[in-house]
Amino acid sequence: MFNSIRWKFIVVYFLLVFIAMVIVGVFIVQKFEMQQLENRTSSMTKQIESIISASSYLSEDNWAEVSNEIQSMLNEWRFDGAETLYIIYEYEENIPRIIATSSKKQDQTVGKNALRYKDFDPTLILSAYEGEKKEAVKKDLNKDEIFKHLAYPVLNEVGQVKGVFYMTSDLQDIYDTLDESKKILTSATMLALIITIILGFLIASSITEPIRDVTKKAERMAKGDFDQFVEVKSEDEIGQLASMFNYLTLKLKNTIQEMDLERSKLDTIFKYMADGVIAIDLNGYIIHANPIAVNILGLEDTINEELLNRKVFPIENINLKKIDYNDVNTLEGDDIVEINSIVYRMRYAPFRNEKGYIGGIIIVFQDITEQHKLDNMRKEFVANVSHELKTPITTIKSYTETLMDYKDIDEELACKFLSIIDSECDRMARIVKNLLQLSNLDYNKTKWNKIEYSVKKLIYDSCSKLEFAFKEKGHTLHIDIEDDIPDIVIDKDGIEQVILNIISNAIKYTPNNGNIDVSAKYKDNKVIISVKDNGIGIPEEDKDRIFERFYRVDKGRSRELGGTGLGLSIAKQIVEAHDGDIIFKSQYKVGTKVDIILPVATNVSLNLN
Repeated sequence: MFNSIRWKFIVVYFLLVFIAMVIVGVFIVQKFEMQQLENRTSSMTKQIESIISASSYLSEDNWAEVSNEIQSMLNEWRFDGAETLYIIYEYEENIPRIIATSSKKQDQTVGKNALRYKDFDPTLILSAYEGEKKEAVKKDLNKDEIFKHLAYPVLNEVGQVKGVFYMTSDLQDIYDTLDESKKILTSATMLALIITIILGFLIASSITEPIRDVTKKAERMAKGDFDQFVEVKSEDEIGQLASMFNYLTLKLKNTIQEMDLERSKLDTIFKYMADGVIAIDLNGYIIHANPIAVNILGLEDTINEELLNRKVFPIENINLKKIDYNDVNTLEGDDIVEINSIVYRMRYAPFRNEKGYIGGIIIVFQDITEQHKLDNMRKEFVANVSHELKTPITTIKSYTETLMDYKDIDEELACKFLSIIDSECDRMARIVKNLLQLSNLDYNKTKWNKIEYSVKKLIYDSCSKLEFAFKEKGHTLHIDIEDDIPDIVIDKDGIEQVILNIISNAIKYTPNNGNIDVSAKYKDNKVIISVKDNGIGIPEEDKDRIFERFYRVDKGRSRELGGTGLGLSIAKQIVEAHDGDIIFKSQYKVGTKVDIILPVATNVSLNLN
């Protein structure tokens, strides 16, 4: 309960009022008591002085001789019922005795030794005989009585003490009044405290209620509900606090929305980016991984919550042990790794937390498999070109040197050497021509003269140009073309080059007396030209590489037959330039079938570049 600021306010107010009332009450009671006692003393003094000045018997030097007269005077004097006067005079061996009194017990009092009288204070009497007026308050705890005692010396003309007036006054009425006053002050204090508690509760509530409202709204905000506003009921500090809370809520809501938007952008980027991104802490455990990285690391079956309990690299050939987290220079770099036959460039760099300390490492996996293959292909291409050109150049050089060194060489042999040199030059020319054609195709520099052309005429013209090759190897040619097959829009020379290349390969790689079937059909708005043979076929491991430049299934035999290893690469690019496709189906030692798929003629402008 006392943890609440409301009760702290009430307790503070209560204590302040209580202490103030106690201090004021004590001060008032003490002052009142002091004032009443002073008033009673003044009243007693004035009464004694009045008696002294009014009685002629008291002017006598020997009071013992006129004691009866003095007693008669006291009997006639009006005294308050609470006051009693005793007149003391020394005689009979200088012993102070009571010679007269206003008390009703005169017979029991007159003549008594004043210093031994039970109702007197001897010290006051002795002080009075020394010429000093003395007073005191005496309490009788047994009788619960309290009296004011006053000893007043009476002096003669020369200043000597003739006698002493000793007066007592009952102070019970004063203390009754004081007790009543204390009761009144106590009641007033209690009432003031009750009012203080009520007012303190109301004042504290006016302060704490807005604070509690702010606290509740802040708690809801902590749970993610930012649609919280506090009602501003005043312009004081509490009102300013409420206004600032509302401003803070609005700014925080906008900031959270912006952060959520940015986080959503980042999540979307990370989710759909082509590269794998993973974050690890300093202990090598996963903090975050996007779907690509999860797939790369083989963590598809691991839910996101479990990623935090996984070591970052379950793959053995990825190793970051060389990273020293105490050496900033080793926290940034890149490496080439291969995972499941895919080549990645792994780049890594540190990230820092809000205190500026290194919190871990961000690693990006970039798939460079195609680039890696292209690099290898370039290297292989350069090596192949060098090899293909080196052989004829070496042959030409060797035969040329022979002809130059031996002037008297036989004419028939010299002609043979020159024939070989001419053949090798033609081979080099074909290689260079094919390379230039490939270069033009790669950079889209080839100008196509597209026209609407008959499929039937195209096939028959191509086969007729290879008639001698068919007869030379004893092959049987079968041509099957569907009736009413539509024309196609092509560059006649380019597509004819493709068909000649495919049929030439079929002739070359089919043993003597083999069968070669050439067919054409129309399907799905496309013309499919097929070349089928029963030759040596293509081994399974070579099927994916037949379109690579300078690649040969049987390198020795291909070179003997005059092949450059570029024909199929050129054929594929020509067909693709016509929005078509070329498909190889082959079975080793059974045969090969090649489908050339081309779109039919449409209402397009011809002679396009």
